[in-house]
Amino acid sequence: MALPLILVSNDDGITAPGIRTLVKVAKKIGEVVVVAPDGPQSGMGHAITIGNTLRLDRSIAFDDLGVEAYECSGTPADCVKLAKFHVLKERKPDLVVSGINHGSNSSISVLYSGTMSAAIEAAIEGLPAIGFSLCDYGHEADFSHTEEFVELIIRQALEHGIPESTALNVNLPKKSDEPIKGVKVCRQAHAKWQEEFDERLDPRNRHYFWMTGSFVNFDKGEDTDEWALVNNYVSVVPCQFDMTAYHAMATLNEWDL
Repeated sequence: MALPLILVSNDDGITAPGIRTLVKVAKKIGEVVVVAPDGPQSGMGHAITIGNTLRLDRSIAFDDLGVEAYECSGTPADCVKLAKFHVLKERKPDLVVSGINHGSNSSISVLYSGTMSAAIEAAIEGLPAIGFSLCDYGHEADFSHTEEFVELIIRQALEHGIPESTALNVNLPKKSDEPIKGVKVCRQAHAKWQEEFDERLDPRNRHYFWMTGSFVNFDKGEDTDEWALVNNYVSVVPCQFDMTAYHAMATLNEWDL
């Protein structure tokens, strides 16, 4: 029986520690091909390259693991497109996985996430997909405690399948003295980033802005990704690219249009 084909991408760049962890786990399960950005693409959302050239080069980043890899000059969504239509044009991946991102992509962050844009792009292309993120922004973040949960979720996705037009947004708690309690299937919490913009001067006395701010969670539910992560569970949120607000259609149909 042939091994499943797993496409790996991310938004932190092909040399990021998180993607190496993901590749190592995926390689236990199937044949792995990597197509990832050649540099950081965090916060790019679902951007695609339409006005500039796209470059795709063979990478030696995972030669020590025996994994075929390519680095792309574009965004995470570009990487998935090029993987499907060029690198794997004769083959269809059984699963696309993105990450492991260096920092949380829970709640509203899913909209800005380059990690999840790769997964969502795969879902648009009819491919089952998962985005993985670690809730640790530290430079020396430890990914080791995530491996058993990443492997479990990948194996379950391959065994049971992921619903059509759906990508899973998986967030993993930061490593602590307490072991992770388990996995929770959740809804996206109602929360947002409350931004502030510091106005500063550069060395040439020109004004510029630096975005800062804090995360505000308005949601008190115990079925959300934020609740799961605060309580040391892995959160799994099924996401879709159909952004229609169906609940608002009845109201709009009352307008004189």
